[in-house]
Amino acid sequence: MPFIKNARRVLQQNIREYGMYIALFVIMAIFTITTDGIFISSRNISNLLNQTGYIAVLAVGMTLVIVIRHIDLSVGFLAGFLGAVAAIAMVFWHWPVYVAIPFVLALGVLAGLITAFLVAQMNIPAFVATLAGWLIYRGAILLVTESTGTIIIPDAAFNAIGNGFIPDIPDIGILPGVHKLTLILGLSGIILFIINEINDRRKKQAYNFEVLPLDIFILKLVLVSALVGGITWVLAGYQGLSWTAVVVLIVVLVYDFITSKTVLGRHIYAVGGNPEAAELSGISVKRITYVVFGSMGMLSALSGILFASRLQSATTTAGTLFELDAIAAAFVGGVSAAGGVGKVMGSLIGALVMLSLTSGMNLMGIGIAPQYLVRGAVLAAAVIFDVATRSRGK
Repeated sequence: MPFIKNARRVLQQNIREYGMYIALFVIMAIFTITTDGIFISSRNISNLLNQTGYIAVLAVGMTLVIVIRHIDLSVGFLAGFLGAVAAIAMVFWHWPVYVAIPFVLALGVLAGLITAFLVAQMNIPAFVATLAGWLIYRGAILLVTESTGTIIIPDAAFNAIGNGFIPDIPDIGILPGVHKLTLILGLSGIILFIINEINDRRKKQAYNFEVLPLDIFILKLVLVSALVGGITWVLAGYQGLSWTAVVVLIVVLVYDFITSKTVLGRHIYAVGGNPEAAELSGISVKRITYVVFGSMGMLSALSGILFASRLQSATTTAGTLFELDAIAAAFVGGVSAAGGVGKVMGSLIGALVMLSLTSGMNLMGIGIAPQYLVRGAVLAAAVIFDVATRSRGK
């Protein structure tokens, strides 16, 4: 049948991109069955998205860092440290939240630029430069919290970022008990997705670029729309869309646009694909390094804000292993260890895969030791898959 042939060909050509979606679907299906549907309940999916938030934000930045053939080990404790700075600014300095958050984001950019200076100007390997940052920020978070310990954040507006939900429209007797604004936003997202995909397809056809066969293209629209609609309905059955999910979606959409639709995005992938060739073609590799690491610092600050807001406090252990979770999410999401390959949307899916494993195994009562073994095996499989597909491509 032509449809089956088209589907097989498209899957083979895009296995790197579609593989992670298939993996997420399989993982969620397995845990839904083994937990008797608890995993897919509205409350658990809402909690899963909130838990994914601070890692997903880091994974977006880490994806771009790995794309340009670097790594950043400092982001975990940088996030924890800047979350503590936000807490100190609001609790002890009595800054309003609308001043504290931009201040902390600016500090994050500055920290990222310092790392970029060491890498781009001093030619220090990113692994070493960011390992130094890991140690410095670990010491810094201990230093700023040593006299107070855990800092409780009483600001309701700040805490709502990690625990609150978007308000609903007034109840008019339609779908009682369902968060209607979430449904409206989900439906709007589906419509915008379909319009954008159709416009992109027409543009590619106008320039004689290769596009998906029509039947596969329609199937893609139907599956994605069904997925978004299903998640929207599940979330609407609890308390609706959380502010954390809104922040993550904005970050992912903005960075996806930058990387796929702008000159800066093309330059980032050009540097990752071949830095020497990019430099010869007029692209400043140093400038791209500054942009990517500065962006990583800002997203680290945002991650720290999300985490501190979720806990409603700043702790001495905040940021522990965040960097490893972000790196794992990026690799599981399809970024290549060789650089030059990886999508921002993939990093979100990778974060969901890793957090779904944790959530599902917790619901099944599986101990922490087997959880680490399973997550490590998934990460190893993702890297092996990357190497295998690159070798086959060559």
